[in-house]
Amino acid sequence: MPELRKDPIIGRWVIIATERAKRPSDFKVSQEKPKGGFCPFCEGNEDKTPPEIMAYRKNGSQPNTPGWIVRVVPNKFPALMIEGGINREGLGIYDKMNGVGAHEVIIEGTSHEKALSDFADDEVESVLWAYRDRIIDLKKDTRFKYIMIFKNHGEAAGASLEHTHSQLIALPIVPRNVAEEMNGAKDYYSYKERCIFCDIVRQEKNDKSRVVFENDDYLVICPFAPKFPFETWILPKTHQTHYEDGQVKEYKNLAKALRTTLKKLAIALNNTPYNFIIHNTPIMTEKNIPYYHWHIEIMPSLTKVAGFEWGSGFYINPTPPENAAQHLRDIQV
Repeated sequence: MPELRKDPIIGRWVIIATERAKRPSDFKVSQEKPKGGFCPFCEGNEDKTPPEIMAYRKNGSQPNTPGWIVRVVPNKFPALMIEGGINREGLGIYDKMNGVGAHEVIIEGTSHEKALSDFADDEVESVLWAYRDRIIDLKKDTRFKYIMIFKNHGEAAGASLEHTHSQLIALPIVPRNVAEEMNGAKDYYSYKERCIFCDIVRQEKNDKSRVVFENDDYLVICPFAPKFPFETWILPKTHQTHYEDGQVKEYKNLAKALRTTLKKLAIALNNTPYNFIIHNTPIMTEKNIPYYHWHIEIMPSLTKVAGFEWGSGFYINPTPPENAAQHLRDIQV
């Protein structure tokens, strides 16, 4: 019997179509073959990217030369431009503004062949610190309202280059999806005087059926109402509103949680493409608001969004999260 499951954060309904269920092995896809050819992200090709914004480097190496560990550069083909003012204006009933923002690429390591799931924990941690440092720097720009960090792994998930990297886009507005999630969390808090994410952490720890992994600081789950098969969330166990306010120990444990989760997904799904997004609090939001809790959402590219999904807002997911979590739990990495 299919189920309708309601996402408690924003009220979206998801269909868990158990009669169309697939085994985890049915989702395995052929690993993408290396494209080969020139790669501007490889060490030694620093002059083929825009000048770096930031890099973690070995002792003595100079900017825009080899010797880096993690390197951040402007996107060569940015979605938004850093220069200029916002210039909001109306055109009759329509409104528009300049496409002002920042679009950066975080080159996660020097190896062309290694995926993020193949990194050591300390290498993943360096990437997480780079995210933090860039958020803190860009928050100083008063034009920006939201900073989104995301990763596209694999061509089917939108990656145009196979060298492992993630991206950052700073926006002059708060995206609708973010606003809906914030408002849903605020409504829940207004009704129950508790953070919905803290409640999810407590319930999932007690229930255990959707838990994939946990350590001292983070809980990894397949959420109760996932949009996609094997969708996975990483949540801080304690209430935290801003990703960039983490402590050293927390980033170490986040690196362990993220690397372990990505490795489990890579093994379970034969390195299928995926996206992950850091859901963070908007820039101007005060610290320690009681109703929102930053987290990471990982979405493997296993199903297609088609006419019904676009038209209705429903997502059809053939795999119950309890089955996905059990499969991922059983994988040793």
